[in-house]
Amino acid sequence: MNEYCVPAGPGEAELVEKRSRFLGHLRPVESEEEARAFIAQMKKEYYDARHNCWCYLLRGGPERYSDDGEPQGTAGIPMLELFRREGVTNLVCVVTRYFGGVLLGTGGLLRAYTQSAKDALTDAGRAEVRAWAEVALDCPYAFLERARQETAAFGGLIEGEDYGAEVTLRLLLPAEQAEAFAARIHDLSAGKLRARKLGEAFRAGR
Repeated sequence: MNEYCVPAGPGEAELVEKRSRFLGHLRPVESEEEARAFIAQMKKEYYDARHNCWCYLLRGGPERYSDDGEPQGTAGIPMLELFRREGVTNLVCVVTRYFGGVLLGTGGLLRAYTQSAKDALTDAGRAEVRAWAEVALDCPYAFLERARQETAAFGGLIEGEDYGAEVTLRLLLPAEQAEAFAARIHDLSAGKLRARKLGEAFRAGR
């Protein structure tokens, strides 16, 4: 399977432009039903707002958007195009606007909705969905910091650290890097430490 990026979690942002208040809410989703449920939730929560503009896109699935009464092409489509450019998928984003009494014009609206969506994505962070090797490494406390550094150097992630007589690190490593990482740990410890591969999973990792 090919690698792709998704939001690492929920994201929120607020932008004020000429007294209009824009509230961006972004969520990772796996289905159109999830996306539509979130849109309905936001419309209910912000029922008193002038506009609740939204878009969602799913990998290998539909892409939808709505300007919710704003001039055509100033809200939903720019948000959708932003996420396409950023290379992220499986998400829904709703940007709520409370009108501040000053007209922004089509250019101002486009910029405000795009920026709100971008800020919400920044707040959410990104996760790469790819093949990961699940690895366990038992190491003495004196080697812990070096093990963390080597994990980062190989593009890996630390899922957890269990403390006892030694530290057991639970790691995710790019699948193609697992053997090289194990060899590096073996060399650094003069053969005393062994990175144990527990399995592989196609999943998201920050």
